[in-house]
Amino acid sequence: MPKIRVSLNLPPHRFLAYYEGAVDEVVASASDGRKIRFPARVLRPFMTHHGVVGSFLITYDSKQKFVSIERAPVGSAT
Repeated sequence: MPKIRVSLNLPPHRFLAYYEGAVDEVVASASDGRKIRFPARVLRPFMTHHGVVGSFLITYDSKQKFVSIERAPVGSAT
């Protein structure tokens, strides 16, 4: 399954709308320049007092449906 790398820097006040369920999707730029959409709810485990910050690998299936998200290993080029 394809994995797409995204870097996120969502401060707490911006993530609040996602966390409260007012916004259903996040739109982000992938490392290759593509715009991608994924469910906002999947970022909840990564929320800290700094917001959601870091690089993540998002896995999609062959029909472009979200499968999973994980923190990208430091130095990963995927």
